Formats: sequence, structure tokens, C-alpha cells
Amino acid sequence: MKSIAEQTYPHLNYEIVLVNNNSTDDTEAICNKFQADYPHIKFHYFIEYNQGLSYARNRGVKESKGDILIFVDDDATVFDNYLSAIDSFFETHPEVSACGGPIVPVYEADKPKWLSHYTEQLIGGALYEGDKNKPFRNGKYPGGGNSAFRKEIFKKYGLFNVELGRKGRGLIGAEEKDLYDRLTKGKETFYYLPQMGIHHYIPEKKLTIQHFKDLTYSIGKSEHIRTKAVSPVAYRKRILSELKKWAGSIVLCVAYTISLFPSKGWKLIQFRWYVSKGLLGK
Repeated sequence: MKSIAEQTYPHLNYEIVLVNNNSTDDTEAICNKFQADYPHIKFHYFIEYNQGLSYARNRGVKESKGDILIFVDDDATVFDNYLSAIDSFFETHPEVSACGGPIVPVYEADKPKWLSHYTEQLIGGALYEGDKNKPFRNGKYPGGGNSAFRKEIFKKYGLFNVELGRKGRGLIGAEEKDLYDRLTKGKETFYYLPQMGIHHYIPEKKLTIQHFKDLTYSIGKSEHIRTKAVSPVAYRKRILSELKKWAGSIVLCVAYTISLFPSKGWKLIQFRWYVSKGLLGK
């Protein structure tokens, strides 16, 4: 919140809506201190008792008053001029429905040797598409913890699917993918903005082997739930896509091994194995 409140963007032009989703830590005390430290900021605090990230985000949509809604998770800080970049882009591109930007992982412990470009996207949400504005293409979309939408999108296409998204310590996801799939089918456009960046802080516990296994299995399980809810055909297509991804992972594994980084290659094979188990409901 501090990185947002200290932007040079006029504070009268935005509000911060924070949704506490049954946290058991000192979130409320932190929010009270924030209000005291930044009394000029329009700050609204709510508790959403239905457990789940999608419930929390949907509550934020309902409680917000603006025409542009920006989602930033609690483990991130935003780039300088973040709000200005988003405001300017939507103002000059009325045809665009949503946008997102770079996600830069910041590790609170040493990066494990098995972490590669591909697994870093998984663990840290790393995202970088260059230094120019451009549309997301080929199935790519903004990260859920760094995305902005016109509010009318939720009226037209519905809210986040509450059957998807993390709940408590569970790692089910795909709620962003589900929403962006609906936007894609509706011929909406969404853009990458290099100025719309965040630093995403990764604690040591998210670099463990067990977290890797749980997360990758949950990715597959999320896709199982999401695609089966669409149609049997969508599920079969996703399985075919997984087979193609297996082929790519094997090629990358061989390349990493030849380059003397076998641990990175082997981790990609493990990644695919656990995703496939989740996808098949094993």
C-alpha cells in the first residue's frame, strides 16, 4: 500500500480498497496504521468471510467506485509512476479492456540451483515482454496479481469463478486464465505495459521441494476443474496440449543437461509430471 500511496499520481484520483479474507495475522493493525500514516488517501477496508481469493477479488470489484480496477496482491510493491502509466494508457486506448505489466521476483533467500527461466515463471510469477506496449498474444495474459480492467468488463463477462483460485493454504488457481479466456472469446483486447511493473516478494518457504510439488500438482488440478467446467471437448484439448508440452519439456531437459545444468532440466520433467497427475485427476 505504501508504494501506491507515495506515487506522484494525484491522490484524489484513486482509492485503495483492501479486502481481508479471514487472515489470522496482524493485517487489521497494519491497515489501521496505514490510515493513520496516510490520512489523505481514500482507503476502504473490508472483511470477506467467504474463504478464497476469487471471493476476495469479487468483493473488491463490488465495493470499488472507479471505472478502472487494478489488482495488486499483498506480497508486492509497484514501480514508480505505476498509476500514471495505467491511467494514461486507458485514457488513450479506449478500445482496450485490460492490461498488465512486468513481474519481477525478489527472493528473500538464495535462489535454488534448479530454478530456470521456466520454473521462475511458476514460482515467482516472473513476467517480462520487453520495453514497449503491445498486446498479449498466443494465449498469454497478465499476471493476476498485477492486472487492470475496465469495470464494465465484470458486468459484461461476470466475476472471478469462485470454484477456482486459492483458498486458505490450498493452491488451486486458474481464476485469471478463466476470466481472460472469457475476454478472448468476447474479442476483447488486453495489453502489456512495461511501466506497469511490480516487485513480487518470494519467501524461502516457496522455494522448497514440497511447495514445488504441491504447486505444480495444483496447476494441473486447476486446469482439470476449469476445462471440464467448460466442456468435455475443452478438457480433451487441454490433454492434447499437455502432450505437446511434454515434448517441449523433454527437449529443454536435454538442452539443459548438455549445457551442464541437469538439475534445471530434471525439474522441468518433474514440473510436467505433477501437472499431468493433477490434470488427469490422479
